[in-house]
Amino acid sequence: MQIVLLLITCENTFREFLSLFQHINLFTFDYCDYRVMFRLLPTSKGRQFLKSFPFYGTYKSLYSTAALCIENSPNDIENQKKEIDFELLFQSCTKTQTAKQLHALLIVFGRMQCITSTTRLVNLYAHLGDVSLSCRTFDQMENKDTYTWNSMVSAYVRNGNFRKAVTCVFEMLSNSSIRPDFYTFPPAFKACLSLVDGMRLHCWVFKLGLQWDVFVSSSLVHLYCRFGEFNMAHRIFIGMPSRDLGCWNAVISGFCQNGNFVEALTILDEMRLEGINMDSMTVSSILPVCSQNGDIKQGMLIHAYAIKQGLEFDVFVSNALIKMYANSGELQQAQEIFDRMLSRDLVSWNSLIAGYEQNNQPDLAIRFFHKMLVDGSIQPDLLTLVSLASSFAQTRDLLCSKSIHGYILRRCWISNDVKIGNAVADMYAKLGCVDPARRIFEEIPVKDEVSWNTMITGYAQNGFASEAIEIYRTMKDCENITPNDATLVSVLPAYAHLGALREGMKTHGQVLKRGLHLDVFVGTCLVDLYGKCGRLDKALSLFSEVPKRSPIPWNVIISCHGIHGKGVTSLKLFRDMLDEEVQPDHVTFLSLLVACSHSGLVDQGKWCFKLMQEEFGLKPSLRHYGCMVDLFGRSGQLERAHNFIQNMPLRPDASVWGALLAACRIHGNVELGKVASDRLLEVDSENVGYYVLLSNIYANVGRWEGVDAVRSLARDRGLRKTPGWSSIEFNNVIEVFYTGNQSHLQSEEIYKELAVLTAKIKDLGYIPDFSFVLQDVEDDEKEHILMSHSERLAIAYGILNTPPKSTIWIYKNLRVCGDCHSATKFISKITEREIIVRDSNRFHHFKDGYCSCGDYW
Repeated sequence: MQIVLLLITCENTFREFLSLFQHINLFTFDYCDYRVMFRLLPTSKGRQFLKSFPFYGTYKSLYSTAALCIENSPNDIENQKKEIDFELLFQSCTKTQTAKQLHALLIVFGRMQCITSTTRLVNLYAHLGDVSLSCRTFDQMENKDTYTWNSMVSAYVRNGNFRKAVTCVFEMLSNSSIRPDFYTFPPAFKACLSLVDGMRLHCWVFKLGLQWDVFVSSSLVHLYCRFGEFNMAHRIFIGMPSRDLGCWNAVISGFCQNGNFVEALTILDEMRLEGINMDSMTVSSILPVCSQNGDIKQGMLIHAYAIKQGLEFDVFVSNALIKMYANSGELQQAQEIFDRMLSRDLVSWNSLIAGYEQNNQPDLAIRFFHKMLVDGSIQPDLLTLVSLASSFAQTRDLLCSKSIHGYILRRCWISNDVKIGNAVADMYAKLGCVDPARRIFEEIPVKDEVSWNTMITGYAQNGFASEAIEIYRTMKDCENITPNDATLVSVLPAYAHLGALREGMKTHGQVLKRGLHLDVFVGTCLVDLYGKCGRLDKALSLFSEVPKRSPIPWNVIISCHGIHGKGVTSLKLFRDMLDEEVQPDHVTFLSLLVACSHSGLVDQGKWCFKLMQEEFGLKPSLRHYGCMVDLFGRSGQLERAHNFIQNMPLRPDASVWGALLAACRIHGNVELGKVASDRLLEVDSENVGYYVLLSNIYANVGRWEGVDAVRSLARDRGLRKTPGWSSIEFNNVIEVFYTGNQSHLQSEEIYKELAVLTAKIKDLGYIPDFSFVLQDVEDDEKEHILMSHSERLAIAYGILNTPPKSTIWIYKNLRVCGDCHSATKFISKITEREIIVRDSNRFHHFKDGYCSCGDYW
């Protein structure tokens, strides 16, 4: 049994009066068995016991099952009620406990029968964050008016109970005695969790004739913008008799979010013509879209307007300016705005850190992260660590990447937020650590499309094309996940890498079905797929359909022709690109240099290298220098290539010395090859390919002691040569052959066919080149080793199983050896077939005894 002691002293001030209620807790009663005793302490002359409360019976059913009613005269109650200022009491309530005490006082003095007081109590509980008490107070009211219902709806919305708010609105609308007004719908529209509920409420607005109210119309505009129905929002906006600044901002923000930059600017111009000035919300909405559409000039004009109107130091405006300039690559401007900010929040730091990270300046991103920690007033959040993870991946700093991973694990953020899990998986994938990336991927409890895309891209970019395709197939089997355009952009390069044209064509069908073929990224990947699978005609056809305003599709089609040995065509496409006024980038010139290198166009390659610097102001990277070394080396100008390396302004890396070593292998320059290999072992001693190249150089000149020494060095370091394999597709099955393979079901027939072919091509002038045999054995054994190379096994299989004179497609993971290249030319002539071989460097089209590479590869 609980006893509530009411102490009332008329001479006390209201503050003392409230302090006397510290033990009253109306809603903690047992509701089962308690007695209420109201005692008036005799602390002043003339006090009497309360004899009766005529209003008590109304609340008896709510607050007690048994109560003692101590009577007092009505006149005494009225006198005491007049002495209490309830307005001041409502204003004094700053805690839920005090509000409950006030609630008890309202019951005692019969004020709970007053709708105004009760509704005010509902609002008070909601304002203090206890919507459950608001709801219980509301439910016990016998009479409710529109204001009461509106208060309850607003209480739900204010405390984030949107579903209950919508339910409350529809319950109100079903009550025929209550007529909603223009205060009912704005919070209701804000609470709608689905477009259907919003449209139902919109119908009620029309039914009640409230569509012309500016507040209702504005909330409708906000509703439709929130659900992406920007056309409907615009129609409502146009029909509004008057518009406030919030409504203008809602429409402008909606079109900006929809990517309709032109329409957003048009509405902005209309707003200015009507004499309405932009505020901080308008400016912060329009600025990000300026950078997304590449209209930095428009953004700078808005920046000037913000300065003129004194909005520059507003935190929201400053943050939007930092994002705009950072997204446009104007990092110095972004930095200056950040430095001038009077106060910075977490968004300010995140915007600047992300700007440096996205503009390939990870060191500065990391530096400002440390400055943020030194500042001490702001702690990093998930978005900070997303940018930081990408920055450490760019710097190839595995140790710091693991530190970030540990920081995230300690806070259990991977299981709580899918974005941070995706970022960590992407970080490891970019570092080449696909196994940790896969473990992170598996730990994410609820995976989204980005999770799957990250894993597919990670496998594909690290050379695990088969695993990328397997992840893609698993993704398609998931019920709640649908592959999007980013998924297709991730998986199509994997098909291109494997030469899996048939599977790629199936994905092409899905692209057409979903209408994504005109997307510049998806379309470019399709061009790359067909180009790398040897279908240049189809690649050109798709290229003609892709939007060509950016250099990306041009780069791909130039590269595709380059790997097919069509350097002249690549240069022509480059001139077409310039005629279309498309600005080339670093990748454009990299593709051109590769094309010139594979076609022996030395002078044209030198022209491209000079043009990129003098005409377009592009600074060559190490990859560009590596292509120039390859260009000189393939043409036999080894000394010139070596001198070029020595005069480089950058320190040569493995790709530069590797290009020189490969050229020494082609032209048999042992001395210079030894110099290149020594430098390679200094910068990249873990790449087994360089040991293989050097041992091949020694083997070509018969220096077997050098071969043994190099192989022994590789073994001591735990390195193993990548086994060579070739594949051919027949009847939807990809057959893979390794060098010397005898486990195939048709092995006996294959070797018999090769023996017959070898005899025939010898009659046409074929002479085996034993320099490509890297074992010190007899000539007969060397000839057998050459005949059992993987590409020849695949060719023989194709001849046995495909119709006469049909084209044979072969894919090889390593460079085609010189002897197989010569033999395949003769085989194409005697079989009257076109044999297309794609090796690790380029395509070879063998036909009528000739190769498209012109023996230059």
